[in-house]
Amino acid sequence: MTASPMTIGLIAAATAIPSNDLADWGAVEKPLGTPVSTTRGRILDRGQGGFPESGVWECSPGTWRCEVGRAEFCHFLSGRCIYTHDNGEIITIESGMTAWFPAGWAGRCQVTATVRKVYAIV
Repeated sequence: MTASPMTIGLIAAATAIPSNDLADWGAVEKPLGTPVSTTRGRILDRGQGGFPESGVWECSPGTWRCEVGRAEFCHFLSGRCIYTHDNGEIITIESGMTAWFPAGWAGRCQVTATVRKVYAIV
């Protein structure tokens, strides 16, 4: 769903959407070994309201190189992942946590339990 400038965008019960009802977005771009994480999602808004994109994102277990081009605000609805910054800092994110990834963040993401989050790229 993409909201118009005068309409409120809405995804009801983002935690309850069956995975097969999310669009298949394919494998992560820079996998680091196997299994290779695959992603699914649903766009709430693309390019309106001041944000380039917002929606729901899901990712299966695996590890990949993560490079954040534009800052992202996200709230993790389920799952668990470990982000390791290139400087060695390690952050574990689990269901119920909210995160801000600054533009330029780079490192490794390891999803240990399928992750689902709502996000807004700014």
